[in-house]
Amino acid sequence: MKKYETDGDTLIHALIVMLNKSFMTPIEREDILALANSMDDVLDGMEECIAHFDMFGIVEADESMKKFVENIVASTDEIVLAMEKLQRKDLVGMRENAIKIKDYESKCDEVLRKSIKQLFLHETDPIRIIQYKDIYEQLEDIADDCQNVANTMETIIMRNA
Repeated sequence: MKKYETDGDTLIHALIVMLNKSFMTPIEREDILALANSMDDVLDGMEECIAHFDMFGIVEADESMKKFVENIVASTDEIVLAMEKLQRKDLVGMRENAIKIKDYESKCDEVLRKSIKQLFLHETDPIRIIQYKDIYEQLEDIADDCQNVANTMETIIMRNA
């Protein structure tokens, strides 16, 4: 995960260099940078979450974590599909992907509430409560980062479609 996060940072830097040149795009440079930065935030969140798994010595995901990951993977798949539409200049078509990403984020909100409730109802080890609550909240933050990508996409759509 660290390699993906580092590669993402390298791509962001290269994008900034390209945008600072007299590179003209049909979409505002600021919008492209905002979109790239919001996608980088998703990678950063994933790398940070994986680091916490390692620090806490958690080697197996519980059911709540698996539900978060299912929704996050679905969100990132929608981001990929939206970027393919962006390449084809199908900005209006990206709206469908943005809506789905927001739906997945809402599902993660519900998973967070249920998982924390279950954690406090059934777990007796206070250290484990702290660790799992932290992981759940980080996974929800990644879903929020995906939603921020969707919000940025909608801004681009609004300005250019």
